[in-house]
Order: sequence, then structure tokens, then C-alpha cells
Amino acid sequence: MRNDARCEALATAFGAPRSEAPVHWLDPAPFLRGTAWLDGDRPVRADPDDLERLPWDIAERAALPIGVRIEFRAAPGTRAVELRYRAAVPGPDDPLRALRHCFALWQGTRLVGETCAAPAPEAVVRLPLPPCGGVFTVHLPEGQAPVPLALRAVGGGLSPAPVRPRWLVHGDSITEGWWSTRPAHSWPATAGRLLGLDPVNLGYAGGARGELPLAEHLARLPGDAVTLAFGTNCWSRVPATADWLYATVRAFVGLVRRGHPSTPLLILSPVLRPEAEHTRNALGATLTELRRAMERAGRDLASEGDPHLHVLPGGPLLGPEHLADGLHPNDAGHARLAGAVAGALRGMLRPGG
Repeated sequence: MRNDARCEALATAFGAPRSEAPVHWLDPAPFLRGTAWLDGDRPVRADPDDLERLPWDIAERAALPIGVRIEFRAAPGTRAVELRYRAAVPGPDDPLRALRHCFALWQGTRLVGETCAAPAPEAVVRLPLPPCGGVFTVHLPEGQAPVPLALRAVGGGLSPAPVRPRWLVHGDSITEGWWSTRPAHSWPATAGRLLGLDPVNLGYAGGARGELPLAEHLARLPGDAVTLAFGTNCWSRVPATADWLYATVRAFVGLVRRGHPSTPLLILSPVLRPEAEHTRNALGATLTELRRAMERAGRDLASEGDPHLHVLPGGPLLGPEHLADGLHPNDAGHARLAGAVAGALRGMLRPGG
């Protein structure tokens, strides 16, 4: 019997409805994953009650639903899931106007399909499902800040997917997923699938320069693991010295530890950036020196009595062939980075690790 036929037989055995008629709309809140805070019904990535202490660029990036997903279990025989959402409509001069507005359906580590729609003040997108049912993830497009409003099953039933351990991932544009071809291909999303975690993407393009209010935001968020992956923007965007970065990493970790005193915490130092490795910034520091300072701060904290803190040196993880523009990883680079981070976290999350 072909697989599809087996699925149809299974659906019949479970008594799943064969009708194509959608059932009633469901509140999306129990299905949302990768969420940090809600500002009304809008997922945001910084505390909406504490934005005034953040630089404007970080507050702006925090309004984008990077890494936010819908996760559900579909009963056998469910034909599709419909998602009602609202999104900003790009203006004629918007540089991202031509970006495809696609919703990607994944089952485990496998892409099932994509459905594209036009950004709209309110719209409904339908994603066909395999007839066997199971647990699925819908990765939202990141442009035009879509907000899920409701979802419903077509010809079957939906329930929220099991809750997975939450992984708080703080970083810059590399963590945000720049130059990955799809949101699901960013290194936090990929590593989350490999580890069975719920990644909460707190990457801010241009940011992650050691802003201490963000450390306090992290301390207030519930999480079962924390990763700090920043430093490259301390070379050029807001230049720093190695001594400053060393002290800032210690202060940042100290604030995070106020809310997560024994949570596994991984520090990932900056990955390869060829132009910056041996070039001095405005304050005289190379990226190599900044990377070493960040790693030294983490190792010193661990040796001073933080056994749940580990350091993953980022410099050796990528080669020039893994960079799309000399700074941000391509899909192969994101996958390679995800594998390295997953390997480091796997040992930390293991009992006794």
C-alpha cells in the first residue's frame, strides 16, 4: 500500500472528518512559539514596558516577529490549516516590496511546503497538510511584521503542539538570520530543530553591542537555556576596546544571572569577518582581540564559580566560503553554525553536562 493510501486508511480508522469545510477559528495564543513578549496581540522581542532605555535601532528591530512560529498537532485526515493574519502593506518605495511573503510548513526537520500570499491589513492563507497528521511548524515571513489573528483546521482538527524547553538566543544580525534564504534556515531555528528546543530569537541587526538593559530583559524572560552571540558590532558600528568588551561581557552575564542563576549559558564569540580580523577599529582593537576578550571573560566567569557557563569560540567555525557578503553566513554557514552550537548545547543540557 502506498504511503498516502496508508495515511487515508489511518485517517478513516481515527474517524477524521472527510469534509473540506473549515471548523471554527481558534485563538492563536496557545499555538505561538518563539515568542518573548506580547504587545497586545503582537509578538515583540523586547519588553514593551521598557523600550525607553533601549537604543532606537534595537527598539525598531524588536517590533519584527523574527523566529515567531505557529506549532500544532493535526489529527489524521486534516486537509489543511488556515491562518488569518494582518500585516503591513509595503509602500511603492519600500525596498522590501518585492520580497515574497511566504509561510513555510515544516514537520520535524523536513520542509513540507510553502504558501505565499500578499501582505494585507487582513488576509487568510491556507497551507495543505499531509493526510497522516502529526506535529507541524509554520514559520511566518519576517517582512511586513505579520501578526497571527486566528487559525483553524480544514477537514479535521488541531491542537497546540507539545511545549518544548525555551532557548533564549541573544545576538546581532547573524543571529537574526541575515542572508539565510528563509527564516527556517537561520542558525537558531536550525539548531532548535536539531535539539528539540523552542528558540526565542533575540537577535537585533546592527545591535547586540553589550546593551545592559537587554541583559535585564533576558533575566526577566523564562528560559531553559541561554546563548549570547555578539561582538562583531563592537568592532565597527559602535567601536569598543578589548578591555571594554571584557568588562561588558562580565556585567552582561552578571545581569542575566540575576534571573537565571544556574541556567545553562553558552557564550558564542564572533564568527569570521575577514576585513576585521587584523584591522584596527577607531579605538585600536581588531576583531581578533575583541573575540579573545569575550572568550576570556566567559572562561574567567566559569573558573570563578559558574559551572553552567561555557564558551564556544566562533572564529574557527566558518570559512570565507560560508559567508554571503564577507560578514553574514549563507545557508551553508548558518547550517554549519547551527551544528556547532547544537553540539555545544547538547552536552550542557544533558544531565550532569
